[in-house]
Amino acid sequence: MKRRTARENAFIALFEASFCANSIEEIIAMSREQGEYAVDAYGEALLINFYAHSAEVDDQIRSKLKDWTLQRLPRVNAALLRLAVTEMLYSGSDDMDSIVINEAVELAKTYAGDGDHQFINGVLGAISRQEHGAAAVPQPKGASGKA
Repeated sequence: MKRRTARENAFIALFEASFCANSIEEIIAMSREQGEYAVDAYGEALLINFYAHSAEVDDQIRSKLKDWTLQRLPRVNAALLRLAVTEMLYSGSDDMDSIVINEAVELAKTYAGDGDHQFINGVLGAISRQEHGAAAVPQPKGASGKA
């Protein structure tokens, strides 16, 4: 499975988890049983890392929200940010940030509201610059980078 698909399926599982009482392990198992949107090993690792570091991930996101709270964000945006920040901080590779940001922006264009991809890009870019240096993070096509 391609990483893009793995990220999308992990995002769908995390989004689903925000609505139900099932554990993430149950959601992963159900996704694999159904076959459609099956979470592979890479997606499972992202989800496990998020739950292991959820407080730190949420703190990183909160620090960039300015006048918003994490609870006020649409669930789609929160799930996209959480998964992308988890991958950026806990994947073990600092040079993947631009790829992770681009993938999150593309998922936002598909699943989030109009213009939300720009918000996602701005928050993730700010976190990347804070965590991995002041060098500008390449922006995906069509993204303004403003949070």
